[in-house]
Amino acid sequence: MASGLGGQVLRRSFQRSVGGPWNYVGGRRCDPTHATAPFKVTAPATGRVLCEVPGSGKEEVDRAVRSAKDALPAWSKLSGRERGQKLMEACRIIRENLEDISRLEVQDTGKPIWEARVDIGSCADALEYYGGLAPAIVGQHIPLSGGSFAMVQRRPLGVVGGIGAWNFPMQTCVWKVAPALACGNTFVYKPSQFTPVTAVTLGEVLTSAGVMDGVFNVVQGEGEAGEHLCHHPDVAKLSFTGSVPTGSKVMAAGAGGIKAVTLELGGKSPLIVFEDAQLENAIKATLVANFLSQGQVCSNGTRVFVHRSIAKTFTERLVSATRALKIGDPMAEDTTVGATIHEEHARKVLGYLTSAREEGAVVACGGEQVVLPGDLEGGWYLSPAVLTNCHDDMKVVREEVFGSVAAILVFDSEEEVVRRANDTLFGLAGAVFTRDLNRAHRVANEIEAGTVWINNYNLYPTEVPFGGYKHSGVGRENGTTVVEAFTQTRTLYVEMGDVDAGPLYVE
Repeated sequence: MASGLGGQVLRRSFQRSVGGPWNYVGGRRCDPTHATAPFKVTAPATGRVLCEVPGSGKEEVDRAVRSAKDALPAWSKLSGRERGQKLMEACRIIRENLEDISRLEVQDTGKPIWEARVDIGSCADALEYYGGLAPAIVGQHIPLSGGSFAMVQRRPLGVVGGIGAWNFPMQTCVWKVAPALACGNTFVYKPSQFTPVTAVTLGEVLTSAGVMDGVFNVVQGEGEAGEHLCHHPDVAKLSFTGSVPTGSKVMAAGAGGIKAVTLELGGKSPLIVFEDAQLENAIKATLVANFLSQGQVCSNGTRVFVHRSIAKTFTERLVSATRALKIGDPMAEDTTVGATIHEEHARKVLGYLTSAREEGAVVACGGEQVVLPGDLEGGWYLSPAVLTNCHDDMKVVREEVFGSVAAILVFDSEEEVVRRANDTLFGLAGAVFTRDLNRAHRVANEIEAGTVWINNYNLYPTEVPFGGYKHSGVGRENGTTVVEAFTQTRTLYVEMGDVDAGPLYVE
C-alpha cells in the first residue's frame, strides 16, 4: 500500500526514461498476466521504435477493473478533504518534476518541448483545482412539512473506464482522472496505443502522493483492450476522447451496459475575423488555432473566415508569420513545429492537401514534407500550410484534417458568416475577432459550439467546462459541471411524524 487511512505516505519515485512495464495495476507497474500481441510504438521525432508494449486482453482488463473495484469502498469512504489533499500532493509532485515529465511527453508525441511544458503544467492545474474542489462536493438537506426532511447524498458512480487520445496523452488522462477521483470513484485508463508513456507516469505520481493502491490503473492495448473495458459489467461510466467513429462505438457500448458516457470528439471550428479586428491579435490567434501540436488539436479553428475588406492584408501577414515558424528537433528550445505522430497520419494530411489543390484551393505556403538531418531523418515533419481560394464544400473545409492546414474563407456580412460557420456536423469550438463588443457577444451567442472565444483562441482553464455540440461530443470536461458526470444522487427521506395512509388504513 502507498498510504493508509491515517495519511502516512510512502514516497516512490517514477521512471524518468521511456521503459516498461507499461501497465499499472494495484499501485505498481506490471506486465499483463495474459498478454496479447505486442505493438511497436515509434518515436515521432525519429521514426524509430521507441518501445514495444504487450497488449492487454480480457484477463488483464478484468484484473485492472477488479483492482479498481476492490479499492472503491476504502477510497469512496475518505472525506472529500482527504481525497483532495492527495490530489493536491500529486499536483505538487508534477510541478516539482515538470521538466522530466515534459520530456517523456515529447518523446511520446513529437510536439515541441515548450508545448509539452504547458500541457504538463495544465495537468498540475487540474489536480490542484479538483483537489481544492473535493471538500465542496456535498449533498443537500431539504426541510419538509411537519418537521420531516430529506437528505440528498452525492455519491460516486463506481469504477470509471477512460480511453484517451494521442495528441495530449497526459492531459486528456488527467482531465478525466482528477475529477473522477475527487468524487470518490476509482479508475481504469487505456491510453492511445501511439502514446503509452505518461499515463503510467501519472500512476506513479498518484501512488507517490498517497493515493491508495488500485484507485488508478492503466491497461495498454489497441482496439481490443478498449472494447473489453467498454463492455466490462463492473465499469459504471465511460469517458472517451478521440474520433467520432470510435466515439460512436463507445456510446453504443455504454448504451448496451446502461453506463453513463462522456465523449469529447472532433471538430471543424470556425475562427471569424471581422474588418475591425485587432489584426496582430487575429494573426497570432490563427497560428495558435491551427499550428499547435502540428495541427493535431480537436478544437482547432481550421475554417478561418476573414472579412473581404481585410482578406488580402490578413492572408499576406499570416503567410509571412507561418513561414517564420521553425521546424526542428522537438527537444530544441527554439523549435515551433515538431513531428507528426506517425507516417500514416502524415500521409493522410498530405492527402487532404492534394484534394484541396484538385478542388481549386491555392497553397499559399507550406504543405510539404520536410526531411531533417541526422537522427531526425526518419521523422515525419510537415510544413504548416495556409490555403486560399477555398469554398465551403471542399473536402478540406468540411472534414477534420487534424494537421497544420488553415483554410482561408472570405465573407461579406455578419448574417452570412454565422450561417456558414454553423454549416457543419461539428460544434466543438469557435472564435470571434472584433473590437465591437456588441457584435462579439451577438455572434458568439449564435455560434453552435461548446466553447466560443472572443479575441483569443485555444485557452482551456480548468475552471471552465469544455465539450462540444452535435457530433463533437456528449457531456463536458473541467469546471464544476463535471461533478454531475462523475456522481449520482441518493435521497434519504426521514419521516418525523406518523404515516398517513389515508383511506387505505381504517382502525
